[in-house]
Amino acid sequence: MSETILIILGMGVVTYLPRMAPLVLLANRTISEGLIRWLRFVPAAVLAALLTPELLLRGGAFDISLSNHYLLAALPCFAVAIRTKNLFLTVFVGIGAVMLINTYA
Repeated sequence: MSETILIILGMGVVTYLPRMAPLVLLANRTISEGLIRWLRFVPAAVLAALLTPELLLRGGAFDISLSNHYLLAALPCFAVAIRTKNLFLTVFVGIGAVMLINTYA
């Protein structure tokens, strides 16, 4: 087998195992209510960890000025997300905000 095929197969295994392991290991077990409650916060925590540096840092420095276009575009997105809880509307508002800010700034 060529090295490329082995790399592709290895990447498939590395991608597949972390997704299947919890399903196989926890399939016949009862998960506590506390763990389920804790797991509900994981997506929000991951999203916050990914977004915060992107929104608040420019060139490695803290930047909350009006020249930070990503932060300005995020503000209406946060408002729409909190008010409507609609993912698609939030994404469209974000796209529109970035377009407007980049057009007029």
